Amino acid sequence: MSRNATITTALAALAVATLALSGCTATAAPTAAEQTPKASPAAAATASRPTPTATPTPESPKPETCSRMSEVVSYNGGLYRERKQPLRDLGAREFAEGEVTFDEDGTPVTYTVAPGDVEAVIAERLCAYPNLASMNHEHYVYPGLVLWLSPNPDTPWIGLYGPPDAEAGFRQIPYQEAIIAAGVAVDAGDIDTARAIWNDTLSGMFTNQETIDAIQKVVDSGDPDALRQLFS
Repeated sequence: MSRNATITTALAALAVATLALSGCTATAAPTAAEQTPKASPAAAATASRPTPTATPTPESPKPETCSRMSEVVSYNGGLYRERKQPLRDLGAREFAEGEVTFDEDGTPVTYTVAPGDVEAVIAERLCAYPNLASMNHEHYVYPGLVLWLSPNPDTPWIGLYGPPDAEAGFRQIPYQEAIIAAGVAVDAGDIDTARAIWNDTLSGMFTNQETIDAIQKVVDSGDPDALRQLFS
């Protein structure tokens, strides 16, 4: 092939390549915004809603409490006892939901223990020291128990845990069993049985003659309220 024919062939090939390239258009790289997928309509609506804020729950009112607690004291060796200041009923509350009876002045007289009651909380409700069970010749409170709240200062009272003049080594169990048995008899209205328990058992466990005479006077009288304070 001659030189002129070679050049002519090369120019023809170059022309064909130029025409092929002229049909291609350069495409710019997508921007970062174009690369981010669009949110769905539901997601967009959720995102536009304001975030709810929690509404504070009002606190329950706290039960009223006593500025001071009323205690039962003895001014003469333990046989006669009285309450230092009147009780108040601050209202039923958890662990102290029993029924209260009142005297004509509105002072609590008795408390009937409800299921779930706790002695210390009963005492808080009534502004009393938590010795209500032992004051009623009981080891603990239980549903249905009627607690007498204030002793009569003119009537003798003897404790569940021994006479006021008990000496070291005093036998507690026979004494407590006799007290409880006399209390059961008094609550049942069986005065004769209560009197027999005192005369045959309990009186021999006391040594102070003044104490024996005071209790004997109540036992002989058969006064149910005075006997209840002694034994029940």
